[in-house]
Amino acid sequence: MIPKTCKEVIDLGDGRQISIETGKLAKQAHGSVVVKMGDAMLLCTVVSSYKPTTMDFFPLTLDYREKFAAAGRFPGGFFKREARPSNEEILVMRLVDRVLRPLFPKDYKFETQVMIQLMSHDPEVMPDALAGLAASAAIQLSDIPFETPISEVRVARVDGELLINPSFAQLEKADLDIMVGASADSVMMVEGEMDEISEEEMIEAIKFAHESIKTQCEAQLKLVEAFGKKETREYEVAQNDEALRDKINEATYNKAYEIAKAASTKQERTEAFADLKEEVLGLFSEEELEEKGKLISSYFGESHKKAVRDVVLKEGLRLDGRKTTEIRPIWCEVDYLPSPHGSSIFTRGETQSLATVTLGTSREVNKVDTPSIEGEERFYLHYNFPPFSTGEAYPIRGTSRREIGHGNLAQRALKGMIPKDCPYVVRVVSEILESNGSSSMATVCAGTMALMDAGIQLKKPVSGIAMGLISDGEDYAVLSDILGDEDHLGDMDFKVTGTEDGITACQMDIKVKGLSYEILVNALKQAREGRLHILGKITETIAEPNGTVKAHAPKIITRRMPGEFIGAFIGPGGKNIQELQKVTETEIVINEDPETEEGIVEILGTNQEGIEKVLAKLEALTFKPVKGSVYEVKVIKLLDFGAVVEYVEAPGNEVLLHISELAWERTNNVTDVVNLGDVIDVKYFGVDPKTRKEKVSRKALLPRPERTERKQDDKSEERTPNKRNDRNSRNDKK
Repeated sequence: MIPKTCKEVIDLGDGRQISIETGKLAKQAHGSVVVKMGDAMLLCTVVSSYKPTTMDFFPLTLDYREKFAAAGRFPGGFFKREARPSNEEILVMRLVDRVLRPLFPKDYKFETQVMIQLMSHDPEVMPDALAGLAASAAIQLSDIPFETPISEVRVARVDGELLINPSFAQLEKADLDIMVGASADSVMMVEGEMDEISEEEMIEAIKFAHESIKTQCEAQLKLVEAFGKKETREYEVAQNDEALRDKINEATYNKAYEIAKAASTKQERTEAFADLKEEVLGLFSEEELEEKGKLISSYFGESHKKAVRDVVLKEGLRLDGRKTTEIRPIWCEVDYLPSPHGSSIFTRGETQSLATVTLGTSREVNKVDTPSIEGEERFYLHYNFPPFSTGEAYPIRGTSRREIGHGNLAQRALKGMIPKDCPYVVRVVSEILESNGSSSMATVCAGTMALMDAGIQLKKPVSGIAMGLISDGEDYAVLSDILGDEDHLGDMDFKVTGTEDGITACQMDIKVKGLSYEILVNALKQAREGRLHILGKITETIAEPNGTVKAHAPKIITRRMPGEFIGAFIGPGGKNIQELQKVTETEIVINEDPETEEGIVEILGTNQEGIEKVLAKLEALTFKPVKGSVYEVKVIKLLDFGAVVEYVEAPGNEVLLHISELAWERTNNVTDVVNLGDVIDVKYFGVDPKTRKEKVSRKALLPRPERTERKQDDKSEERTPNKRNDRNSRNDKK
């Protein structure tokens, strides 16, 4: 018997609906839900261990996977099954994790796993916009302690109209694409890309998203009420010792305050706080440290954090001595590396990015192949964060989720400035060599300069800045160009990128409840001032893109050719094109335009002479002489009945010059008129209707001898009466 289910429907207000259902699937999970929109269906489950871990952090694992069967497709690869998550899936995991994690109790240290699976795909529905709703609903249906329901929605602006959870087709036309995560009373996360919009326009989109999220949070509560609210599990709450807290605060606060206002470097500051902690630990016996070591460390962290925040709020000073609006010293350099196609260094304070650009053909596109997305990226950016950038040593086990997320943000910031007619596939790689705050924004700045150094004609240069917020409920301070320490000690951190005319991408994480939109607008306006300052430093280094690519960088030329010539150009088994690439030292790629059925030929090479040879071959192959035109030809072969000639402007294009078309006089031997290698002019007459072959003539360009003309006229007169007589005699017989 099919079990009884509970279902709640959310109306999006435009005829579309989202349903949340529970009670049918995955009942052994602590919470499970199926979210459906159109034909798209996501199953989300949550399980949390009843045994605490010994870890100092909350061990939350959030997993999002799209099953190929959901789209009626087979996975690629040899084993034909889903394996490691794709970059696109990892980005969704990060979006949901950032909203969920802060809402679990700080002392909840139980292994927790949230799994979201796309079980059915609808081409008109973007499933990532439903993942946050699914995760929150599953947790609400469980007994796991969680502060409040949340949800996430995508907002797009198409033709000036804001839309919730748009389709793929609508998103292609949008000039704004953001994901917003929030509870009913507070916005918590924003991430997306825009087409140079203003700060006010972005706030408007966030407000629009929040209204929809409120409805989705209410629907979750209704579903829980209908299904039956489970009693929140009890767990051993961490014990507090107020006397111990006061003792540590009294011993450390003033000293931490002085360290915080000492305007020190990262290393000096780290050593000073480490020494202070050792001093605190020295106040306790080994038995006390064994019993209350974790509490002591926790209370020291509280005192440290409060001291740093108070210095900012009371004195307007930051850890490195800057004022709240100050940007760290910046120096830049382009063309640093001799071999890459473009390179740059961007250094801001103790954060440094070395960016490189590589140019290629469409063969180098980054193919995206997931159940929900199939496509190609002609511009993509990779971000690497090695351990030495923070003075650490630890094993490198592949590309981290953080590296994927930071690279994606920088890619979204820059991609709108790549011209649509750029013939190259472009790859940017950012190597973070030093890090103390906002290496992703350093990547945007370094990427901008490297692209201009490579000769990519960016529409406008882009800069980025990381901002922070510290608030005690009454006073607040917005920090420009935050340090790494200010990132995790603050109440909000957000990254904004853009040109001088508007925002191109953003990422926000808001850690305080009920942050007013007024504070958010002020923070964004302060960010704009910082962005423009950084942009000025970039344009001082390289004011505009280089006019051409570098001498050692490949030049690319694109041509179109009629579809019927593609096979001849490639040759049997690719013989012709491979030989041509070898001889000319070029790379040739041919793609077919599905609309016109033409061949799009990309020629890539560093040797201009080689590129010219390929172009000549292409033009020769597609050469079509015009009837009545005169062409220069070269004799390449002699026959008894004529000469085979080749068009000089289209080598390889041959045509027969018949012996009768060499001269007005009778020609007994072809060599009486032309010899091998001779270059002559001929007139093109098109296809001869009798022979059905192309006809060219040399004699048509020569003056006609008078005697020949008279003989021709006589012959014509003789033939005409005969034809008339023949016709008359046939008429008489009738």
